[in-house]
Amino acid sequence: MIHQYKLNGFNIVLDVYSGSVHSVDDLAYDVIALIDAGTPDCDVIKKIASRYGESEEEVAECVADVRELERQGKLFSQDDFPERVYEMKKTNRDVKALCLHVAHTCNLNCSYCFAGQGKFHGDRALMTWRVAKRAIDFLAENSGSRKNLEVDFFGGEPLMNWEIVKRTVAYAREIEKPLGKNFRFTLTTNGVLVDDEVIEFCNENMHNVVLSLDGRKETHDRLRKDLAGNGSYDRIVPKFQKFAAARGERDYYVRGTYTHFNTDFTNDLFHIADLGFTKLSMEPVVCAPGDEYALTEEDLPVLFEQYEILAKEMLRREKEGRPITFYHYMIDLDNGPCIYKRLSGCGSGTEYFAVTPWGDLYPCHQFVGDDKYRMGSVFEGVTNKELDEKFRSVSLASRPACRDCWAKLYCSGGCAANAYHATGDVKGIYEYGCELFRKRIECAIMIQVAHAEHPDLYQPHRVGGDKAVTLGGRLAAVPDDEDCSTCDGCD
Repeated sequence: MIHQYKLNGFNIVLDVYSGSVHSVDDLAYDVIALIDAGTPDCDVIKKIASRYGESEEEVAECVADVRELERQGKLFSQDDFPERVYEMKKTNRDVKALCLHVAHTCNLNCSYCFAGQGKFHGDRALMTWRVAKRAIDFLAENSGSRKNLEVDFFGGEPLMNWEIVKRTVAYAREIEKPLGKNFRFTLTTNGVLVDDEVIEFCNENMHNVVLSLDGRKETHDRLRKDLAGNGSYDRIVPKFQKFAAARGERDYYVRGTYTHFNTDFTNDLFHIADLGFTKLSMEPVVCAPGDEYALTEEDLPVLFEQYEILAKEMLRREKEGRPITFYHYMIDLDNGPCIYKRLSGCGSGTEYFAVTPWGDLYPCHQFVGDDKYRMGSVFEGVTNKELDEKFRSVSLASRPACRDCWAKLYCSGGCAANAYHATGDVKGIYEYGCELFRKRIECAIMIQVAHAEHPDLYQPHRVGGDKAVTLGGRLAAVPDDEDCSTCDGCD
């Protein structure tokens, strides 16, 4: 399977099953399309020679280049991934990550909050030390041979239970060396309670921090208000600027949400960048279709254009020496996730769980509050065997609608929670999200092509010879003699 598209002056050809990406000229682009359609080589040569006014000998050379790439497994490759990688998810019992809901309460009252203003449609609550300690022990006990373990402090607003956050980190640090583990912590915050102590502690202990900011003041304050109805932009931006500056080379993301009210979300991203932030994320809103801020089908062309504008502006800023990183454009064409991860998905409900303030286990934070998806607790372990088997069976193979999608090895079938909320089935397809994802991947690949061709001022080349521009092509399968649970490459 191949996917061809044109973006920002590049003719891009993705070979889906090898992961190879080719940047080619117009003639080669059309040659590849005809060959992919099953046109005999002799007819390809005649059609292209007539179309471009080239000699048949020159076109024949291009066809030969394409066939050489096919021989090398970089074009028209087949889905020959070993069947056993589909079975690994069903048998691997190691847990690698927990999302600790240390606070089911919040000091903001964001209109679009999928968690019902932080309560997850239940009672307000703070996680106790008993639950937090047991959650860390549960993760360590069920992690098998994994070394790197992830713990996300989430809410609501986790800083409303700050003492438990600090105590949990201290306990994990106390036990990690004796157990041969390495805990990596992430904190997501709306910023209202950020102070010097929070900044210092997070910079010493948090592998990553996620700072919630939707963009321009009018955008942010429209939906991210406090309980009195006041916007939060002016209170949090100076704190976030101080936080990001103090982190130095440590990871952080300023994460926004765009809605029907700001489909021109690149203006919000560029505003955030101009405030001095360089690591950015912007997510589409998750809400009921009837909500006034819900994205619509009519919004899609606008959003596609926005993603292209973003990619082009990122390249421009990079050339000017002021680069920014966008989370959804981070793609490694040479050493990305192994084929097991690409086929099995995110690991919700198997490798990853959300933990409520009471210690209940859910497949991920987007299922919390839906009693049908309670899987057990940190005290009992996973007790809902039917749900356990359901999530172990979720993979690309379980989603027939993904079969012919060119982006399937980048999204691994997409988000189970989004699929459930859109279709009622964790194995369903949230098509709106798929449309956005495919556009983001096209833009991300284009940026990588531009980087490869930067010395030549982004000029495309014909396939083959010394001027071939071919990237990637290393979708690694799991070695037969290696237990994937021992690999930290995708942790």
